[in-house]
Amino acid sequence: MEERFITTMIQCYFIAFGVMIGGSIIGSIGAYATGEAPLTHISRIAKSLHIWAIVAAIGGTFDAISNFERGIWEGSTLDMVKQIIMIIAAMGGAQTALLIIEWLIQEEIQ
Repeated sequence: MEERFITTMIQCYFIAFGVMIGGSIIGSIGAYATGEAPLTHISRIAKSLHIWAIVAAIGGTFDAISNFERGIWEGSTLDMVKQIIMIIAAMGGAQTALLIIEWLIQEEIQ
């Protein structure tokens, strides 16, 4: 694997991580400002941001679909494998952030 791909994979992980942590905490400020329970809102926001963090980290769905199409029709399986690894890295970042949010709010997110 080339060095640029590994760099992109690490960035993908931390983008998903940052979207989850930042979005949940900043979103809960709005709940606090309106007089609602911010920790409950962190949980709800984290649940709804999970898939969007992955999509944001891989750069949108069009690139992923394009790489899968190239892998299937043009026989470029390496691009397909790279895209799958990127999606797994993004899922790992989002899941790590979810775990940290659970630790912060001391409640299980389902």
